[in-house]
Amino acid sequence: SGGNTTNKTNAQDTLTDQAHELVKGRWGTTSRHYFSSNSNSQSVVSTSYSAAHSLLVVGFSNGLFGLYELPSVSNIHTLSLSHSTIGTVSINPSAEWLAFGCPKTQQLLIWEWRSETYILKQSGHAYGMRCLAYSLDGIVVATGGEDGTVKMWNSHSGFCYVTLPKSHTAAVTAVEFANSTVVLSASLDGTVRAHDLHRYRNFKTYTSDIPCQFISMAVDKSGEVVCAGSAEPFRVCVWSVQTGKLTDVLTGHVGPVSALEFHPVRGTLASASWDGTVKVWDLYKSNSVPETFENSADVVCLAFRPDGNEICTGTIRGLLRFWNVEDGTLICEIDGQKDIKGGRKFNDRMTADNNSSSRYFTSIAYSADGTCLLAGGNSKYVCIYEISQQILLKKFQVSFNRSLDGVLDELNSKNLADGGAVDDEHDSADENDFSPHLPGAQRADDGSRKSRVEVLTMQVAFSPTGREWSTVSTEGLHVYSLDDDMIFDPLALTEAVTPAAVQTNLREGKYGMALLMSLHLNEFALVKAVMEDTPYESIGLVVKSIGRQHLGQLTQFLSKCMEDSPHVEYYLQWCLELLQTHGVYMEKNRGKYLRSFRALFRVVQSRYTDLKTICDDNKYSLQFLESQANLLLGE
Repeated sequence: SGGNTTNKTNAQDTLTDQAHELVKGRWGTTSRHYFSSNSNSQSVVSTSYSAAHSLLVVGFSNGLFGLYELPSVSNIHTLSLSHSTIGTVSINPSAEWLAFGCPKTQQLLIWEWRSETYILKQSGHAYGMRCLAYSLDGIVVATGGEDGTVKMWNSHSGFCYVTLPKSHTAAVTAVEFANSTVVLSASLDGTVRAHDLHRYRNFKTYTSDIPCQFISMAVDKSGEVVCAGSAEPFRVCVWSVQTGKLTDVLTGHVGPVSALEFHPVRGTLASASWDGTVKVWDLYKSNSVPETFENSADVVCLAFRPDGNEICTGTIRGLLRFWNVEDGTLICEIDGQKDIKGGRKFNDRMTADNNSSSRYFTSIAYSADGTCLLAGGNSKYVCIYEISQQILLKKFQVSFNRSLDGVLDELNSKNLADGGAVDDEHDSADENDFSPHLPGAQRADDGSRKSRVEVLTMQVAFSPTGREWSTVSTEGLHVYSLDDDMIFDPLALTEAVTPAAVQTNLREGKYGMALLMSLHLNEFALVKAVMEDTPYESIGLVVKSIGRQHLGQLTQFLSKCMEDSPHVEYYLQWCLELLQTHGVYMEKNRGKYLRSFRALFRVVQSRYTDLKTICDDNKYSLQFLESQANLLLGE
């Protein structure tokens, strides 16, 4: 232990000497290089340096980036990525991949400069997300943004795989799946648009008879009727999805229609409004009077329980009310204002504990079994409640980004005094400098035009599978799952995953690791070699080591390997172990694995037919030989 103490002391002394040399040393400019003669057209925004390879990456304000070799500063590679500023750049340890982030367009790009190819290219909504909806199988999440676009995301990989052609001219306020191939979007531009997910185009547009802004939308379970609620005038428009005709207009609210939802079983529609009421309409009965649920404050969200016997409403006072749909009686209430409170805004004069007046839920969703309620709103928290006991099960904080407003809970102690909080920007009028700072300004103006983005939860939704839920916040789309294998792994293929590494693992007897690497490389010959080198008795252990994200890929390779292989029993053992280990999960997510399972079933059926023919021929041949032997013995 004495030797360890001596080594630590020497290391600390060395670091101290280096620090003193850096502070007390003399620094001078040895050379100066200019990227452009015209500095007005572009400016350097971000840089990254690889000391091991003497390479410098520079991002410019006009969307260009350059790769330079130091110390000569000779240009190796230059490319224009976009028309917006490259906010941040990074270079990997091997200096082969360059990563770029563009804040304005919400783009993330990974570029391999030697081969001049994209490794990864992702783009989010330009001005943030506003709404989301799960597909019927729970695999796809559709999101609508402030930029008027609709994007489709894979909930398992976290990647956006398509951006639908922009058809809205204002922010998208609601998205819904009519069926597996049609997604509907409502916007502040006064239209509801239907998008085809096969051809990725807008094939029908629904409009009102008078101009209005739609802030809510709902689609019935059959996908035949779509409804949208407007902010002004206060009404609900009803269209036929097939014909596109406006079939009905529901009036009766005296405030903006903030939320709409269809009954899970019947054809009734529930609408919530800022006038403090929830109305239940029967769309298939003419001149029917809607049933009204009175609330004490403006209603901003509602949700039906999956069985349709209960409806929950949320008000601007943070109160969640649960109603019996049949007789309209109030079952219970949950005061969630204290649960959702938290987070101090930059200009708040009090702590988060004392400022809960503006905290309330703006979106709620029932779990698949109807026992729990997910709620999110004007806060950094998303809450899950157990309804029967009326208790808070858990709170999730969606962001820890301290650059956002409302993340911190306590005031900075340096700005506290005996009389309360003191801030230079909010001093008394006598001490403020009101001299105009803007050219030509006659009145007092400090010239500040900056505001901090507040962390908010726009919408929450449970997956139809019941194993995950998602929320849209200021930071983007968040997916929370009960499955450990759902943890976001954006790029499993790294530089360490090579064919040589696969062969090394095979020689060392690490068959599971070798199979995982070969699946990442996605080379059929390599996967087949690994599978056929795996001992028969180790197949079960290898299959158990495969994560659920690779099941579809492994099933496809199994069907391809078995198609022309003579090792029928060997591959049948692979199929048996695969189904015994992951069969229950594949059955629950049959939509995801149906294609690969059908391919495997077709190959097994084909090999069974071939074997049956051969066995029948052998059986008849043996019977013939046996009969001939009996004849010879009889003679």
